Amino acid sequence: MSVRALEALRSCDEVFAEFYTSRLIDATPEELEAFIGRKLTVLRRSEVEEGNIIIEAARSKRVAFVVAGDPMSATTHVDLRLRAIEEGIDTDLVHGVSIFTAAAAAFGLQPYKFGRAVTIPFPEPGYLPSSPYENILENRSRGLHTLVLLDIREEEGRYMTAAEAVRWLLDAESRLRGGLLDGDTVLCAGARIGSSQQRLLAGSPSMLSGTDMGPPLHCVIIPGRLHFMEARALVRIASAPESILRDD
Repeated sequence: MSVRALEALRSCDEVFAEFYTSRLIDATPEELEAFIGRKLTVLRRSEVEEGNIIIEAARSKRVAFVVAGDPMSATTHVDLRLRAIEEGIDTDLVHGVSIFTAAAAAFGLQPYKFGRAVTIPFPEPGYLPSSPYENILENRSRGLHTLVLLDIREEEGRYMTAAEAVRWLLDAESRLRGGLLDGDTVLCAGARIGSSQQRLLAGSPSMLSGTDMGPPLHCVIIPGRLHFMEARALVRIASAPESILRDD
């Protein structure tokens, strides 16, 4: 947490938080409360997206809204800020570290070589979208990497794992046959990126689909065309097979 963020939180009359779009790493809400010296009111998704709790409080006092990651990475938070501005409530934004940049940095990949990010949803009866697979394939055709975000069902305590995401992709490959994955494809799986318990691994789909990366949050990266320095980084940092060093 930055000095600016800490000063802002300690100057507020009331502090709200949500952990359904992401979650804290290396700390619990109780530990955060002790650190900032303020009680933390954790809101459910419906209370943020449909309710007016934060706006009502901000009409009469100074309030803060805490999220994990970078606040404006979720449309929910953009909407909340716009609602406050439209009601004449002053807002101030303190940026955090986003998975959109942290994942690339952790694996040693060049952030400007990423295409459109995609999200893989938990399978549901009658709902099997092909768009995540198709968007990854489009990025790959242009030589671009893809950051794959994984579904979160915080209210159910469910967080998609990297292994589940890779199995989702393998199933999509078997159905759509676009040539995205084969036995030699190298994928990247990251867990708890940015924390003291970070884990990074790069390898084949079959290997990653059976690997337990530990507690959430997880993400997956589908590399595009690798620069030789990126290939070296994946080998040295994430234990990728050295064969990728000869592919450039």
